[in-house]
Amino acid sequence: MSGRILVVDDIEPNVRLLKAKLEAEYYDVITANNGMDAIESARQFVPDLILLDVMMPQMDGFEVCTRLKNDPRTRHIPVVMVTALDHQEDKVKGLEAGADDFLSKPIDDVALFARVRSLLRLKMVMDELRQREASGRALGAISDTMPRLDDTDTPANILILEDDERQCARLAHKLGEGYHLALCTDPREASERLDAENFDLLVVNLAARGFDGLRLCARMRSNDKGRVIPILALVNPDNREQIVRAFDIGVNDVLLRPVDANELTARVNTQLRCKHYADTLRQSLDSSFEMSVTDQLTGLHNRRFMQTRIEDALTRLERGVESASILIADVDHFKLVNDRWGHDAGDKVLQEVASRIKANMRAIDILCRYGGEEFVVVMPGSDINAAMQAAERLREAVALEPFELGSEHGTIPITISAGVTELFKGDTHETGLIRADKALYHAKSKGRNRVLSAGMNKGQLQESLG
Repeated sequence: MSGRILVVDDIEPNVRLLKAKLEAEYYDVITANNGMDAIESARQFVPDLILLDVMMPQMDGFEVCTRLKNDPRTRHIPVVMVTALDHQEDKVKGLEAGADDFLSKPIDDVALFARVRSLLRLKMVMDELRQREASGRALGAISDTMPRLDDTDTPANILILEDDERQCARLAHKLGEGYHLALCTDPREASERLDAENFDLLVVNLAARGFDGLRLCARMRSNDKGRVIPILALVNPDNREQIVRAFDIGVNDVLLRPVDANELTARVNTQLRCKHYADTLRQSLDSSFEMSVTDQLTGLHNRRFMQTRIEDALTRLERGVESASILIADVDHFKLVNDRWGHDAGDKVLQEVASRIKANMRAIDILCRYGGEEFVVVMPGSDINAAMQAAERLREAVALEPFELGSEHGTIPITISAGVTELFKGDTHETGLIRADKALYHAKSKGRNRVLSAGMNKGQLQESLG
């Protein structure tokens, strides 16, 4: 896996050495020798990863990292702090500044490249989400407000897996309050709970003797739900092979034993921030998809979605799977509602018509707002007789009870007219809609509040007997 890496260090020999090692592994490397140049390079080149020295003049790595994480243009870029400092408080300070990891010099090349591969995999996923979000924003389906990495007040759900109850309790005590903690000593129970419940983080002891923690991590990464749950693994510092394998399997972060409470909390919060950011992007994508196929006033599907579902129905018809029909309904004298009581009243009428359509059509029917006061229902598996019965049932449901416009205007009677047609082989979505619309036009011309159907060849019209 390749990628662009920004190396930041004020000592030129360090830069050249790290650059040579990375380029030997086919990474594209750019460099900076001070904090301001690092920030400008990150904005200009948008690297996939930043290896950032801490001890630099004028602006140290902590401040550089803080600025990068506060900038919407660079906050998504993983940052690994590389320094000779080895005090616990320095690691915690770096993680709290937003760094994804904190590596001490001299750097273990094997562990470094395993960490680089892990962060680049995560970056690829985040880039895909951000690209889709940008497309949604360009179409106006997503708000321009960028989600913040730490923008959540909801306590996180964390599952701790240890092979000893006392060790579980100690870890829970070190994390302290502010989280919803679930403690497990049985990997089978942990696996079942991860499948059944919604967790924001798994903390697992890979040094446990009672189970194979790596196997559990590998199983999590093999299913869709487990892929999005970050994993923080506790490891023995001398087990370099296990650390490398953990990163290659998909563990997000490792914490060396014995566990320091402050570093544990800092690494947990780092993973939770990233998880929240990814979740927010996914929710934005879900919302943008819903908005792209939904009419915002009525909650029914929109015209774009309707067209694709008619085409799906025609494909099934051509294959001989099932018949299908289309209904177009129009609110009678709708312009008078707007002219007399205003557009707010008109909106209430459209929403109530949509509600009655939902209540009187089948779950498999595709309910759409065609535009203005027109509605379309695509009815898979319905021939013309079944479709006419459904249309008549809908017409009666609309006419049965007056519509409430609010205390200021009271209630008014509303009716609909409808045109129905069955789809035939050789149809397109346009020809089907044209026939149904022709039947609707004649229903209007014959006095409204009625249902007519249109046949295929002769354009014959038939009125509902209901």
